[in-house]
Amino acid sequence: MKDIPVYRFPAEHARENGELELYRASNKANAACKEAIEKAISEHYCDNVLHREAVAQVAEQFGHERILYVLAITIRQKDWDGRFSADNKQWAKTVPVSENPDAWGTDRNCYLAVNSHSGLVDLFTKLAREDARAHERKPSVLGRLKSRPSEAAAEAVKKAKEPSL
Repeated sequence: MKDIPVYRFPAEHARENGELELYRASNKANAACKEAIEKAISEHYCDNVLHREAVAQVAEQFGHERILYVLAITIRQKDWDGRFSADNKQWAKTVPVSENPDAWGTDRNCYLAVNSHSGLVDLFTKLAREDARAHERKPSVLGRLKSRPSEAAAEAVKKAKEPSL
């Protein structure tokens, strides 16, 4: 489900723009991601420790963008819950999430909120954010290989311009 893009607009916008298929696929992936997070927390919480493998397990299947989107929705839906850290609450407010009202005015995002213990979801969020930052900074091997020749070429040009003694 990594290949399904995160659709960040409400159903009404999707309907008006002929993007209902995209919306539905993304929403289905979001719901599956929510369930995968709950399962990973359950499987990787042991001896009062939530192991990093929980995040890796979900990231492998859904990617960091979707995980962080679902976690931001969760924290926003449970803004009243003091078990979420102030740092994670502030971060969640920076993630673009549109309200998605149904015909009765209920925000459909409430169905995407992770239902595990809030303290564990907070810890999972911290780990997921760290993991996402680490993956952002890591250039691909191909990228590193491509950049090395240009660095070497730049160094060679620099040496060629220096006067020889």
